[in-house]
Amino acid sequence: MTDSTPLGHLVPSTLVEPMDEKEYLHRWLRLVRDVMLWKLEGLSDADVRRPMTRTGTNLLGLVKHITGGETNYLGATFDRPATDVRLPWWEPENTQKTMDTGGDMYAAPDESTAYIVDLYRRACAHADQTIAELDLDAIGTVPHDGTKITLRQALVHTIHETSRHAGHADIVRELIDGTVGGARANPYVPDWAEEAWWQDYLARVAASAAAAEQAPE
Repeated sequence: MTDSTPLGHLVPSTLVEPMDEKEYLHRWLRLVRDVMLWKLEGLSDADVRRPMTRTGTNLLGLVKHITGGETNYLGATFDRPATDVRLPWWEPENTQKTMDTGGDMYAAPDESTAYIVDLYRRACAHADQTIAELDLDAIGTVPHDGTKITLRQALVHTIHETSRHAGHADIVRELIDGTVGGARANPYVPDWAEEAWWQDYLARVAASAAAAEQAPE
């Protein structure tokens, strides 16, 4: 972070003028990155790997996946390869196997949680250097398809990608142990809501679905 403003308060209410565009985008990226790591906290090594959907979605695999997005879109795209963040599954000799097996969406048995988290943190640090040193209008080339994009567009892409997977992580974490919340500093969940309130809420949502099921076509 470039200042001490809490991640949960992206735009301080005391601002008179709009925040600098790059700083605004960067704050959103830092927020959703933090959400991804927060969703791992307090779980066992087995639970962060546990597939919770039919398609195998799991928390540690999501972090592994977005690590490559950081090094790609906010690194190699601008001719700034993250040489100290080696992702073996994307080495040329392993790329096809990774694509065929979904190998970037789950951690292999020999890839510890600490290892994946450290890679992600270092990938983010490298991306932060790119963001700090280039103008938003700087142009790069996406390595895997040759698309020309600006740093602004790369930031929007990475925020979108990370946010999408943070939403997946929200649901997966709730399925594992019931923990909910949208962000560490501001969970966006009413702290007054007790179990009885949630049960009532769930019943109301279920009743709405049942009514729709019975409605004439």
